[in-house]
Amino acid sequence: MSAVSVPAPAPQATPQEIPLRKATRSSEAGRAQSKMGRRALGVLAVVLAAMWVFPIYWMINSAFLPVNKLQTPEPTFFPAGGTLSNFRRVLDDPTFWAAMRISLAVVVVVLVAALLFAFLAALAVSRFRFRGRKGFILTILVVQMIPAEGLFISQYQMLDGWNLVNKIAGLSLVYTAAILPFTIWMLRGFVAGVPIELEEAGMVDGLSRTAAFFRITFPLLAPGLVAAGVYGFLQAWNEYTLALVVMTDPAQRTLPLWLQGLVESNRATDWGVVMAGSALIAIPVIVFFLFVQNKMTSGLVAGAVKG
Repeated sequence: MSAVSVPAPAPQATPQEIPLRKATRSSEAGRAQSKMGRRALGVLAVVLAAMWVFPIYWMINSAFLPVNKLQTPEPTFFPAGGTLSNFRRVLDDPTFWAAMRISLAVVVVVLVAALLFAFLAALAVSRFRFRGRKGFILTILVVQMIPAEGLFISQYQMLDGWNLVNKIAGLSLVYTAAILPFTIWMLRGFVAGVPIELEEAGMVDGLSRTAAFFRITFPLLAPGLVAAGVYGFLQAWNEYTLALVVMTDPAQRTLPLWLQGLVESNRATDWGVVMAGSALIAIPVIVFFLFVQNKMTSGLVAGAVKG
């Protein structure tokens, strides 16, 4: 008779190994759950990104479609056989270029004025201790809480008294006043995050206070200035309600007002031209972002860290 082999019994875990094995299984289960959670968050991020990008895609898609396709009940998701006539009609419109010049002029004035005054104010409240400093900071916060609509009447009366209605200077003035509080608060965090000891070290090496500031401190504040400039640019470029109050003359319209003028109630709206105009208005914003995106990203991160 052949001998029957009996399998050896599995080694029993010692009391010391049992908790280790349980911890290992728990760790593996935790890693699996964490991996599934990351995948779920990734899918959610893709869905949210698609929801955010789709209106922009639809605007560009509609800008290339003729009127007969835009008015059909079936949506056209790809502009196959599209046309450039909508863009030609916008570019051939002299009022578009007049509004473009006014918007660019307002943005340049607002950016220069807002960054200059906000930078000086941020330096004052961050580096100097003066009487009324806390009250000034509190005033900045209070001004931000006031709804813009509540100031329209007083702002219009003020500009009318100064003969600045329908003037680039008048609109730039109210835009600068609206942007300044948040810009000061933003730049204050950047200035406070740069140690004053850096300037003092430069002064020990023989630099004057002004030279130490511009050669040491100011380059470190450049990302903050860029981040504040992006905020001011977007506010001044896309603002509509203040421009509607101040620029009452049809010949003195900014781009948002010009775009609104394309939508008239007494006839059918040409949505192809409206979408083409919207796409062209977005181009300066895209170009601006391409130039400052690196500085803007580092500036926002630094501001979040430094507070």
